[in-house]
Amino acid sequence: MDLEVQIKSLPDSPGVYQYYDRADKLLYVGKAKNLKKRVSSYFTKHHENGKTRVLVKKIARIKHIVVETETDALLLENNLIKKYQPRYNVLLKDDKTYPWICIKKESFPRVFLTRNVWKDGSEYFGPYTSVKTVRALLSLIKELYPLRSCAYNLSPDNIRDEKYKICLEYHIKNCKGPCEGLQSEEDYEQDIREVKNIIKGDFKSSLKRFEKLMLDFAARSEFEEAQKIKDKIELLENYQARSTVVNPSITNVDVFSIVSDESFAYVNFLKIVKGAIIQSHTVEIKKKLDEDDESLLTLAIVEIRDRFHSNSPEIYTPFKVDIGDMVRIKVPKMGDKKRIVELSIRNAKYFRQERFKQIQIVDPDRHIKRIMAQMQKDLRLKVEPRHIECFDNSNIQGSHPVAACVVFRDGKPSKKEYRHFNIKTVVGPDDYASMEEVVHRRYKRLMEEGEDLPQLIVIDGGKGQLSSALKSLELLGLRGKIAIIGIAKRLEEIYYPGDSIPLYLDKKSETLKIIQQLRNEAHRFGITHHRNKRSKGAINSELSDISGVGEKTILALLKNFKSIKRLKNATFAEMEQLIGRDKALKVSLHLKIEIPPKTTT
Repeated sequence: MDLEVQIKSLPDSPGVYQYYDRADKLLYVGKAKNLKKRVSSYFTKHHENGKTRVLVKKIARIKHIVVETETDALLLENNLIKKYQPRYNVLLKDDKTYPWICIKKESFPRVFLTRNVWKDGSEYFGPYTSVKTVRALLSLIKELYPLRSCAYNLSPDNIRDEKYKICLEYHIKNCKGPCEGLQSEEDYEQDIREVKNIIKGDFKSSLKRFEKLMLDFAARSEFEEAQKIKDKIELLENYQARSTVVNPSITNVDVFSIVSDESFAYVNFLKIVKGAIIQSHTVEIKKKLDEDDESLLTLAIVEIRDRFHSNSPEIYTPFKVDIGDMVRIKVPKMGDKKRIVELSIRNAKYFRQERFKQIQIVDPDRHIKRIMAQMQKDLRLKVEPRHIECFDNSNIQGSHPVAACVVFRDGKPSKKEYRHFNIKTVVGPDDYASMEEVVHRRYKRLMEEGEDLPQLIVIDGGKGQLSSALKSLELLGLRGKIAIIGIAKRLEEIYYPGDSIPLYLDKKSETLKIIQQLRNEAHRFGITHHRNKRSKGAINSELSDISGVGEKTILALLKNFKSIKRLKNATFAEMEQLIGRDKALKVSLHLKIEIPPKTTT
């Protein structure tokens, strides 16, 4: 059937659509509030993203499933993506098996760590994102409650028949000996109930019980036992204090946030129980079709809640998402709730930075490609700026005007390609004319020598300097062939040719950091050249007035001492050795350098 006919026959109902290629292979699964409108949009608008254009060209058949509500569509979409893993769908890939705490279904239940969940009636708590967290929690439980660790079948009959004997664990007080009937099942179950509360983040009942026990022991003058219980209370309170407490009134809430760039998104999940963060997890999502943050966060919320078996009735997010009526979505505007969302965003950003550092070490090409793609997007360029050049002028009240050009390749300085320029055609302090001269000289020479031109030129300065540089590009026929921007120092404004409204980049963005690095490097390189030229000029002007001291002598002094200050600090003997006694006498007298008396033999 023709695609156009298939689209026209789609219903205006919520549902899930599936795209297949000519080989009947599933390419993509998506959800929609209105199937006809959503599917039609793929074929009626121009797509900026190249992958989306490729996907649309490959579609040969469309299949759809109608559901009652948008929530049903979201859940069905998630299940189909996990089952079929289509090529163009975002997948929250995670091959880890997460640890759980198991309370075994048996007489005198054991409490232990496991990575396997069996449908055997046992209670499982988790999954946890860190084994370290589970071990710390189990260690706390072991300190507080002497539970058995053996795998014996402690049925009433086996205990009555004295089938088992107490072991070392009983003698070192890690177990109360239920195998020989030394602990009642009711007493053991009381401990298990409190263990469950602690695992869930509720410490109140355990603290109350221990406080009552401590007072009872103290009242009976059993101070040693009372001290042991007090130690347990302190242990429990210390563990509780180490949990990130946000607000005791915020309870049973999931918090989700997202940070994304050109190619990847990072979703952070925090679980809050009784005012404390008991779980944190961040996932990396590779974008396939230029998905927006809202659709990615919606997908992630459904998937992560399913993975971690979360049934919290309320979710906090940085912006509104629609996952149906099964849960309340809140976008906090102020107070502790807003701070929790900000904390989640910080966690996502830290995770992203860590991933960048890892990629930079193990896969530098991917790191460079990501930065270049981000710069292209942020600066609205036609191509990735793999080769960037930056210009800066240096002069003091028009004296010794110079300029510098620095070159970055793949976001890194290429110092062998740096160039200095002495201003030749401009008289007086004219930054605009100086910029026009150096840009013209630079690219005229590159064109004459057949060298590669940059993809981006950065001018250190505002609209005036940018316009001057643009004039040179126009004279050379390069306007529109090379992207050019100006960066103004005060507010880090980015100016474009012909646009009076500047672009403001995020102060923490990598694009701005690279542009700032370019600007600072050009300034450093230019100012160093300017100082050297000024120093040479100062020596020339100071020494040219001395009768009997010619150009060759001045050059020798200049080459050796570099600056007039160093020359004045030199000794007569050093000058005598360099230019001879007669000339050294003349220079020393002029510069008022102490002349030692002539020794006689």
